[in-house]
Amino acid sequence: MSPSGNSKCLNALKDFASALKRSYGSLVTAQQEDQLKSPTGKLLSGFGADFGLNVLPRFEAPVKGVGRPDIALDVGGALCGYVELKAPQMSVRNLRGRDREQFNKFKSLPNLVYTNGNEWILYRSGEKIQTVRLSGDVTEEGAGGVDERDADKLSAMLRDFLNWNPIVPASPKALADLLAPLCHLLRDDVTQALNNPESAISELAREWREYLFPEADDAQFADAYAQTLTYALLLARMEGEDHLSISSAAQTLQEGHGLLSQALTLLADSQARAELATGVGLLERTISAVDPAALTRKDADPWLYFYEDFLASYDRKLRGDAGVYYTPVEAQVNLVSELLTEKLGKEDSFADAGVTVLDPATGTGTYPLAILDHGLDAAEKAFGAGMRGSTASAMAKNMHAFEFLVKASWSTPFARDG
Repeated sequence: MSPSGNSKCLNALKDFASALKRSYGSLVTAQQEDQLKSPTGKLLSGFGADFGLNVLPRFEAPVKGVGRPDIALDVGGALCGYVELKAPQMSVRNLRGRDREQFNKFKSLPNLVYTNGNEWILYRSGEKIQTVRLSGDVTEEGAGGVDERDADKLSAMLRDFLNWNPIVPASPKALADLLAPLCHLLRDDVTQALNNPESAISELAREWREYLFPEADDAQFADAYAQTLTYALLLARMEGEDHLSISSAAQTLQEGHGLLSQALTLLADSQARAELATGVGLLERTISAVDPAALTRKDADPWLYFYEDFLASYDRKLRGDAGVYYTPVEAQVNLVSELLTEKLGKEDSFADAGVTVLDPATGTGTYPLAILDHGLDAAEKAFGAGMRGSTASAMAKNMHAFEFLVKASWSTPFARDG
């Protein structure tokens, strides 16, 4: 009996070891990693059952040429993590050549196990968390190569692995750094799927161009898809949606953010969702763990500069090309207001009927909001709080804002709705 009472896990481990001995001792040759898939899937399901978890392994999580891990794990209906398999004679500690290049692509995965059957390594976003080396060689010794201590050690690792929940930062900038690589992963998935003109994603791209952006090429569509979906899920979560999916986010956003909801409805095709299971699943799982209260505790309006931080992590070149950088908004608005009143004779500054505001790259709407606040405060100071409503209506007629980056325009509602 195991010191921790892990008899079920020990039995599952012995079954795993016996299966590998039979498989690798067979005269029928097959791919080394392929022979690990079924026994590893059964092992994970068996350990999960002992932990009270419903674990469903899905083999060959779709990546289409990028080199996705061999097993994706559905735990309780949600994407939990991945397992990458290597041949028993290969080291999973010292990866070289193509294996090292492959691992570099997997660094963005927040919950990943590498194993060759005898050695198991748990990674979180590329950082090695825990290593378990079984006492014997299961491919040669079978059940005789493992004991209670092996079951205990592997049980501790897999319990951590299968119970994974994202640790989401409590600041917008840290959240931007967390979401950026996952969004990048989704963009790569979309790009790869577009290589097949018959894929659901390719059909989606054609509809996207027809209804929204006729001049968008494949790269622009992939980028817009990934960022739009990321922002929409986050916005839906901030508005109270707990069970995130593309379709549920579209429903949540329908009332207050109709255009974004319609775009998401276009993206909600089930076959397209299946083709992008990895990237979308990780975003849904991660954003579901976001605590809106924690993000707004220190700053009631934390999203004004979120896109700048996000784009800096997601794509620095795009950030530079688009000119998405922090600007001292309040100082600039005050300076222009002073010029309007003292140099141009506009006594009501931005609220003057003869003043038109044009923002050709509005991003999150920082400038229009600051200008609106400035005008409303000035009207209240001069005429009382009752003038705020009529002043807002008058200013709105003379205010025009545009955004050529579709993702930044989606993020505008984060700043303030309406």
